[in-house]
Amino acid sequence: MDTPGLADVIRYVDPDPAAPTAVLTFDDGPNPPDTVTLLDLLAREQVTAVFCLVGQQVEAHPDVVRRIVADGHVLANHSFRHDNLSQLTPDAVRADLTRTLDAIHAVVPDAPVPFFRAPFGHYGHAIVVAAELGMRTLDWQLAVEDWVPPGVDELVRRLGGVEPGGVVLLHDGGGDRSQTVAAVARLIPRLRGEGWAFTVPR
Repeated sequence: MDTPGLADVIRYVDPDPAAPTAVLTFDDGPNPPDTVTLLDLLAREQVTAVFCLVGQQVEAHPDVVRRIVADGHVLANHSFRHDNLSQLTPDAVRADLTRTLDAIHAVVPDAPVPFFRAPFGHYGHAIVVAAELGMRTLDWQLAVEDWVPPGVDELVRRLGGVEPGGVVLLHDGGGDRSQTVAAVARLIPRLRGEGWAFTVPR
């Protein structure tokens, strides 16, 4: 098997002949109350998303992690403290990702963690190490830069840049993400009205 590299990261999912699809992904949580509000929204809309979990947030909010899994969402490893992994040796990256996996599995022992997302999108040795730990690297087609909240209207406008099959980078953690949740609440019915569907990588 060839060593995985940048060409193997997931930015799009395979096209669906029935309808254009989008993948919603949320980084840096869990982070109540925003993650809880988001989960309520996704449940009402019957949308499954990917939650890219930070290990120390998992340890701080285990009940929210259990809710994410109970609601049927997909998990990704987003490092333990959101450090820049590109600056670390392979052994240090492995230790970080393993610590994060251990934190997740201490809370939800049977939940698969099929994906890894690099903090800041900086990889270094992380793509290879994540693959060795059984995870594929999840990147994005569209980042709306909600880490600096620009207002709900602007976020909705930026979300219009999603392409069919595109993976959308959003955040439920790392600060007040109420604008992101409000923008997603407007995005889902709008895209559905235009014939879109929502999916997760397989």
